[in-house]
Amino acid sequence: MERSDGFLGGYVAMAPRRTFWTVTLWRDVEAMRAYRRAGPHLAAMPKLLGWCDEAAVATLADVEALPEPEEAARRLVAEGRLSKVRHPSPAHASGEIFPDGAVPRATQRLLPRPLKSPP
Repeated sequence: MERSDGFLGGYVAMAPRRTFWTVTLWRDVEAMRAYRRAGPHLAAMPKLLGWCDEAAVATLADVEALPEPEEAARRLVAEGRLSKVRHPSPAHASGEIFPDGAVPRATQRLLPRPLKSPP
């Protein structure tokens, strides 16, 4: 992601109960969609079905800066949608987007990196 065209920054965050979030900022929605359709993201997402018992996503197209975890959590509840998982928790099965309500803590900043030049 850090070497993807249009990636502006982000962070990985954790909350209790092995809850992991990735929050990213992109130049535009098309750059974000191009990343989703290729490479490691495309390979990892089918695995989410078996790895997770809860998963949700939100695309915030109107932000100019990376939202802090509290704002990301608020927007996920307001605008997010559930992702498919094979073994949903009872909360996920009942449609809860953010069941534990524990705002994550940013643990790793993600920064844009230059594309590698051919030798």
